[in-house]
Amino acid sequence: MLYPIDSETREKKDLSGVWNFMLDKEGVGEKEKWFSKKLSDTILMPVPASYNDVTQSTEIRDYIGDVWYETTFFVPVSWSEKRIFIRFGGVSQNAKVWINGIFAVEHTGGFLPFESDVSEMLKFGGENRMIVKVNNVLSWTSLPVGEIKNGRQEYFHDFFNYSGIHRPVFLVAVPKNHIVDITVKVRDNKKTASIVDYRIVTRGNGNTITVKLFDEEKNEVAKKFGTAGQLVVRNAKLWQPGKPYLYTLTIESVNEYGESDVYRLPVGIRTVEVKGKRFLINGKPFYFKGFGKHEDMNIKGKGYDEALAIKDFNLLKWIGANSFRTSHYPYAEEMMNLADRLGVVIIDEVPAVGMNMFDKNEKIFVPERVGDKTLACHIRTIDELIDRDKNHPSVIMWSAGNEPASYEEGAFPYFTAIAGHMRKLDDTRPITLVNCSPPGECKIAQLFDVICVNRYFGWYSDSGRLEVIASQLRGDLLAWYARFGKPILLSEYGADAISGFHQEPPVMFSEEFQCEFLKQYHAVLDTLDFIIGEHVWAFADFATKQGITRVGGNKKGVFTRERQPKMSAHMLKERWNGK
Repeated sequence: MLYPIDSETREKKDLSGVWNFMLDKEGVGEKEKWFSKKLSDTILMPVPASYNDVTQSTEIRDYIGDVWYETTFFVPVSWSEKRIFIRFGGVSQNAKVWINGIFAVEHTGGFLPFESDVSEMLKFGGENRMIVKVNNVLSWTSLPVGEIKNGRQEYFHDFFNYSGIHRPVFLVAVPKNHIVDITVKVRDNKKTASIVDYRIVTRGNGNTITVKLFDEEKNEVAKKFGTAGQLVVRNAKLWQPGKPYLYTLTIESVNEYGESDVYRLPVGIRTVEVKGKRFLINGKPFYFKGFGKHEDMNIKGKGYDEALAIKDFNLLKWIGANSFRTSHYPYAEEMMNLADRLGVVIIDEVPAVGMNMFDKNEKIFVPERVGDKTLACHIRTIDELIDRDKNHPSVIMWSAGNEPASYEEGAFPYFTAIAGHMRKLDDTRPITLVNCSPPGECKIAQLFDVICVNRYFGWYSDSGRLEVIASQLRGDLLAWYARFGKPILLSEYGADAISGFHQEPPVMFSEEFQCEFLKQYHAVLDTLDFIIGEHVWAFADFATKQGITRVGGNKKGVFTRERQPKMSAHMLKERWNGK
């Protein structure tokens, strides 16, 4: 799915702003056809934003079920000869959309975009009304998984189930014969020339396609005709971590009447490969330094915020990080665009989280829980993720999910299907799965190219005992490598620290303990040659559901939720800027 842009032939209208909002406590709105008239008894709600923390209502914060959004807009008369699409960047978790009382589109899944041609529903020269029904219920057939139990929403992941229209909403005008999709793959990357495969999909017959590649100085470096082919780029400047270089692929489609469509796609020329104990970018070993993150902020929740996004990238640069994982769901595409421009490496994760009860008597991979319907949802989400992010040079690896019960027999056929599907869709990037099982019990690590492991020795086990970390971690990582022989990324390790709480000698939840905890892990990582990186959990403190183990959310961030550094941030800055 192409990201909305403006060009000589395309226009976009941002519908973000203040919308009307109401709860549907009885779940009767669709039956009573609320979509066919102006909503009544509404309150104001910003879009994009989670609705949970915007009001002073506990009922809205913790609400589970249907809610309704409403906005009005005008369409320029000049658009009447074009095809008009409505495009949502992400709605958590499920959405139905009506325009002027006419059903437009439905989508399941909270973290990926969806769009629909609404040309025939619009009024050109008059007011248009759009109504969106949003539902946030999680089930065993959704991602993330969850269940309704005793009238309450239960979920098994450790972040708050924020809900609402979380990403920008665009109205997009394109020519009737237009470019639908573009796929770019770097096939070879040598000193003298790089080979870039491309494939173009258009709507309409008889289109003539011209493909040109320009460097950052606007010089044309390659040209081709047709919907598919190869561009040869002599002495290409490579997209590299920390030193990005973006070419511009310009596609022009012209039909038999001379009507054209133009789309410009940023392209980074780079290769990715796992070879032996190493992860290679452009043939050179790459060591991951960074974090697991969350889309999470005060008031807006998971709503995309440009200022916060830029702040986070500035903090990553300040601390010396070169990468992050989109734990535990795809982030806003605007974040991927920034990573492309800034040279930050991304592990792109499917929202398959919560597939573990951490109780071996409670089976997960059984028909009544994670079965065929969940697998179908998982595969559909992978389709949407790769379709959205396939052209981003910052995306260097796909993650199939986080911490499933990989010790269960049922996990093997499930993730065999998942891994096979991921490889079928993209043969240019490695795949991984983030594990938390003991190495001797894992049934699925062999299916993936890189082993990602989450470990919390000294925190969730042997709590507070810093002295046991080194021996336990070293033995664990050696056992993973001995069994599977694959490079290992320590994808999560960390300890909660309350900002401003200090104690010496260190105790749990103090900033001193968080620093000493991380140092124990680093001392081990620095001695093992099959370790390809370290992702601290977490970048910043974030909201979770209420519970006796969480005081105002998860405090494992090295930055506070307001993005202020703890002692550990300064320690990591010194380590990563020198490593």
